[in-house]
Amino acid sequence: MADAPSPAVAPETAPRRSSHLLYLVPVLIFAGLAALFMARLHSGDPSKLPSALIGRAIPTFELPAVEGLRGPTGEPLPGLSTADLKGDKVTILNVWASWCAPCRIEHPVLMDLAKDQSIRVLGFNYKDKPENARRFLGTFGNPFTAVGADGTGRTAIEFGVYGVPETFVIGRDGTIRHKHVGPLTPETLPGFMEHVRRAAAS
Repeated sequence: MADAPSPAVAPETAPRRSSHLLYLVPVLIFAGLAALFMARLHSGDPSKLPSALIGRAIPTFELPAVEGLRGPTGEPLPGLSTADLKGDKVTILNVWASWCAPCRIEHPVLMDLAKDQSIRVLGFNYKDKPENARRFLGTFGNPFTAVGADGTGRTAIEFGVYGVPETFVIGRDGTIRHKHVGPLTPETLPGFMEHVRRAAAS
């Protein structure tokens, strides 16, 4: 008696389904990571990232001046060192670069802060070319009374900088009182100035 013919089966159906599932795995992983990123992004203010240096003395450093950079009356603008961040005024130290798009957004705020005679605004020019730094300040204005050229980014690392722009509030005794991550804006300025006022009162 002849064997009954086996029913026709598409032998590649199961492997094909498995291969389709394998293609979906990276997509699902990406979607999960994207969802986690968005949740973290909207769960808090990135400008309030903690810094291990808050309440501590500023790191020891010495940065040269930005080559060719001059002040409002034509005098060469000096570089920065540890001693320059101590004195009779609260210091606002801004880490910036000409290639940094958010730095352009916050620059009008820095220009307004520079008008306040009770504070001083200093800068770290981060991994920049002198000619580009000069062009940036020549175009948008110079709020700084001194700018240190941090060409390697080493000093910024010692300050715990994540990226540019970042802005520090430094007390008269050289203690770091506050760190703002991201651009200063009219919306974030009131909270930032509260830290400046606390530093001035201490």
